[in-house]
Amino acid sequence: MDGEELLQDGDMEASWSLLSWMASLLMVFGGSLPYVPQYQDIQRSNNSEGFSTRVCLVLLIANILRIFFWIGKQFELTLLLQSVLMILTMFAMLHLCCTVQNTNRVSTKQHRLSDLDLRYFWKWSVFEDYLLFCFGFTVLCAVVTLLLLDSAMFVETLGSLAVMFEAMLGFPQLLQNFHNGSTKGMSVKMVMLWTAGDVFKTVYFVMNDSPAQFWVCGSVQILIDVAILLQVISYSQDTRVKLG
Repeated sequence: MDGEELLQDGDMEASWSLLSWMASLLMVFGGSLPYVPQYQDIQRSNNSEGFSTRVCLVLLIANILRIFFWIGKQFELTLLLQSVLMILTMFAMLHLCCTVQNTNRVSTKQHRLSDLDLRYFWKWSVFEDYLLFCFGFTVLCAVVTLLLLDSAMFVETLGSLAVMFEAMLGFPQLLQNFHNGSTKGMSVKMVMLWTAGDVFKTVYFVMNDSPAQFWVCGSVQILIDVAILLQVISYSQDTRVKLG
């Protein structure tokens, strides 16, 4: 009987380890998955107007800060890997948007980071300018982190800033939809995957006793996701009324 109980315990432990491994794998790749349908939509339509590139700005800042937060307070390696993959994904999205916008541009006038024109911040014409901005921001974070790494208050503030930015990832898209008066060009699949992913990761954070900043961030993200989905419903109804 004792042998059977030990065998059952071993099977349960193996099953739990497998589930835990799969959950970690989903956490690493799941954050980037929603951008696949949006990437495909932009490629197919050769138009990036419906997608807010400021989503990329928010996620790049959030994940760069999260990497430095990890240096000061080493939480799950899964979340660190997720941040690295998310940064690469955002660069891929920006590269595609720049390519499409340059193809469709009527004017030969280009906006560059070196112009130092705040009106065109994050609306630059060349992908390399986005890389340069992120490099400069990373160097700044590295210097400040090295100077203040021994301060627990600084490390916690860094974590709070990282999750605060991440919590706002859907907000630029919400504003873009409002400004356009439409959700045309925005992948609804992307937002639905955002919602599913945010629910999953919020539960993951709670179950794994991650720092409180993470599950608070997840909860805010869910609310913004729901607001965008309500925009999809509202604007589609407005379209039907106009066509009627």
